[in-house]
Amino acid sequence: MNTKSIILTAVALTLVLLTAGYIVNQPVIREVSASTANPPCPDEPRTISVTGDAGIRVAPDEVIITLGIETWNEDLNKAKSENDERVKQVLALADDFDIEPRYIQTDHISIEPRYEDWYEKQDFIGFNVRKSIVITLRDIDKFEDLITSALEGGVNRIHGIQFRTTELRKHKDEARSLAIKAAEEKAIALAGELGQEIGKPQHINESHSGWWSWYGSYWGSYWSGPMAQNVIQEVGSGSSSLDGTMAPGQITVNAKISVTFELK
Repeated sequence: MNTKSIILTAVALTLVLLTAGYIVNQPVIREVSASTANPPCPDEPRTISVTGDAGIRVAPDEVIITLGIETWNEDLNKAKSENDERVKQVLALADDFDIEPRYIQTDHISIEPRYEDWYEKQDFIGFNVRKSIVITLRDIDKFEDLITSALEGGVNRIHGIQFRTTELRKHKDEARSLAIKAAEEKAIALAGELGQEIGKPQHINESHSGWWSWYGSYWGSYWSGPMAQNVIQEVGSGSSSLDGTMAPGQITVNAKISVTFELK
């Protein structure tokens, strides 16, 4: 081997060794850099966050009934007169069922033309007159008789029936207390599984949950709320008696509490 070959071999070997040394040392540099980039904060609190849910089931003591009256006639005055007469008969039920005037009111009024071809607004056939009446009945034992009388008086839509409690505040406080207890018990159980103990609460938050339920339709427009009470949905037109088939049962008052506890 001549002198030139020996020199080239030595240079190549040196480059290989330098490259190997760089590769070996590079992870060490990265590791040191990573360990010093985000040092742990010794003052950061150790916490656990949980949610407690509770529901109190109670018997309802009032019911809100939304009734609808729809009439149709080619003559607007006749359609309106018939509707007005039916509404008067329903409003007169207030005296028969000892309902105070403030608990019965007209809620919705609409008058619109009807066409054979609705989209093209062609072939006019008459007018629709619609009114809704909202009744708050404080004696739910009279519920079935009131519905029957309303249907006989000309009501042809029942938009919604909502059973409620007049002692919401009392039951809400009780549900809230149980939800807090449930959250604490959950935190103790979870922390205990990890060999930890909870300390004082750091944050407390109450979620807004519906205590009532409702599902109704106003002339084809549907909407809904949290389903937490018993509800009767749309009833078709026609006069009929319920014949003792109504069972209000119980309603649920809910509470949901989120708590963050310190870990000792």
